[in-house]
Amino acid sequence: MLLENQTAIVTGGSRGIGRAICVALAKEGANVVTCYAHGAKAAEETVSQCKEYGVQALAVQADIAKTEEVDHLFEEALKVTGSLEILVNNAGITKDGLLVRMTDEQFDQVIDTNLKGTFYCMRVASKHMMKKRYGRIVTVSSIVGLNGNAGQVNYAASKAGVIGMTKSLAKELGSRNVTVNAVAPGFITTDMTNALPDTVREQMAKEIPLARLGQPEDVAHAVAFLVSDAASYITGHVLNVDGGMAM
Repeated sequence: MLLENQTAIVTGGSRGIGRAICVALAKEGANVVTCYAHGAKAAEETVSQCKEYGVQALAVQADIAKTEEVDHLFEEALKVTGSLEILVNNAGITKDGLLVRMTDEQFDQVIDTNLKGTFYCMRVASKHMMKKRYGRIVTVSSIVGLNGNAGQVNYAASKAGVIGMTKSLAKELGSRNVTVNAVAPGFITTDMTNALPDTVREQMAKEIPLARLGQPEDVAHAVAFLVSDAASYITGHVLNVDGGMAM
């Protein structure tokens, strides 16, 4: 129980990687507060799975692209134990399309949620963690933020941006015993990849040295390590969880 008596906020925890992170932290003893923009039923399923480990868990409806809703999320989280030790910025969206056809709205929506939403959450969490002189912040970026990807200019910009914020905030908060890191998943098995034809999935796997797509739990285990005391001397780092794809 590496995280016993700690409270974690995990944004976008209703399914996929976010749910796996919530469950992994709960398994280590952390109380978990997650948020969702849509899909209350799925979020409550995450809560139910977390509670199986004897921790407190809560789902809060909040759009992290709106600063007032981020404030509400943190207010609800602080009601659980009165403190906050962990923030995992996982919530994100895609609005894919070639740049020449990408609309202002498609670009802005992705930036508002993935980049500005992460900024809003980091800003509020930093105030609490600086006062406590302890904290762990992990942001879910993407291999796309490192390598780029055709048809995802907006998404790549947002995921590259959160890496820049991670490194900058790590320098700001290091003296307060707050670590700030990121994970960069590669091809992970999710609802989106499951909908792809088998031939496409097979081709994706061929591009990966480990010759398979990752599982949400692979990312969750990396996050659980980074928020634990086992990683207390790691900050400003981007950990690729990609089966070697970005080598």
